[in-house]
Amino acid sequence: MAFGDNFRTVTLKEGRDLPLWRSPIALLAVMSFAMPIAFATWSALLNNFVIEMAQFDGSHIGWLHTVREIPGFLAIGVIFLIIFMREQVLGLISLILLGVATAMTAQFPSLGGLLFVTLLSSIGFHYYETVNQSLQLQWIDKARAPQTLGWLMSIGSGATLLTYLLIVVTWRTYDLSYDTVYWLSGGVTALLAVVCLLLYPQFESPTPQTKKMVLRRRYWLYYALQFMSGARRQIFVVFAGFMMVERYGFEVHQITALYMVTLLANMVAAPFLGGAVARFGERAALVVEYAGLGLIFVMYAGLYVFDWGAGLAAGLYIANHIFFALALAIKTYFQKIADPADIAPTAAVAFTINHIAAVFLPAGLGYLWLTSPTAVFAAAAGMALVSLLLSLLVPRHPEPGHETTLARPQAQAAE
Repeated sequence: MAFGDNFRTVTLKEGRDLPLWRSPIALLAVMSFAMPIAFATWSALLNNFVIEMAQFDGSHIGWLHTVREIPGFLAIGVIFLIIFMREQVLGLISLILLGVATAMTAQFPSLGGLLFVTLLSSIGFHYYETVNQSLQLQWIDKARAPQTLGWLMSIGSGATLLTYLLIVVTWRTYDLSYDTVYWLSGGVTALLAVVCLLLYPQFESPTPQTKKMVLRRRYWLYYALQFMSGARRQIFVVFAGFMMVERYGFEVHQITALYMVTLLANMVAAPFLGGAVARFGERAALVVEYAGLGLIFVMYAGLYVFDWGAGLAAGLYIANHIFFALALAIKTYFQKIADPADIAPTAAVAFTINHIAAVFLPAGLGYLWLTSPTAVFAAAAGMALVSLLLSLLVPRHPEPGHETTLARPQAQAAE
């Protein structure tokens, strides 16, 4: 095979006839492995780095995460970019940007510098995630989607686990610096993305994607679930890890060990959770997720009232991530109700909707955190309750024309 063949366009059917390592699913797997190497390192070191090197407090970390989420809010720009380049190429270029920006993080130990480099890495991360979600829903067969998505999540968790393990083992043993670790992890992610650009052909999805913004009334429940998911998740992402460092004094190797245990649990659980979604349906999975998350956030709030200790806080952190894994049900719900041509533009719109609250919540709640961390987690519990109520509107067997339990009441009554 000539080197130039790597740049040819093949259909998905032709791609499945290629050697397994060059198939569309293999590319999704490599991308799922590459992204967490940079992102997990950035996340694992961030709270210690900003407190030790940049003297951040709760308001500073809130502003940092607000800036980090702006590109997510602007993910709708993917619709315009895919007019000029293929989604596959855009996803890999975004992955390269994430890696390069992560490598540069430790060079900017100030509020202004970190806001700048975080914005760059976030553009890479959010545009990659938008395209990756679109490609997954286009390339994976509906009948196998929950299980395949579960395995891809497990691969991502494995990459994150490996990253955390290397940090835990080497951080104190070799007295590593933030600079070294950020450069290595970001460089590996960027290198893997370049390799993917060179080794894989361009896979042609069976349905041409609409290259304009798509907002359809029948997708309203999907939009609402995405909005609440983004709002709720931001509170956890911004403040749960920050609490472990600020309140309980976790050091780099300790917080990374917690992340490592969390990812090990996700690696084991994700394929089973994917199977559970396939067996019991999206509605049941989402109800379980939101009920569990609501309880966990209530207990997080209780940590500041009753001081139950770092052990319980760590346990809640792990449980929270396992429940979050059930969010793959939102993807498969949309895959079942969507017009195949709507997947790419709707993925971009959904990412923007998911990040509406993310733009203002971290900064606003950062100031609230200074006076009442309990109130921050209580707000998250309230959001989980709203999500639970919305999930009850998901049909047992969603399909076009039957997107919610309100869409076809007669058919729903027969279920």
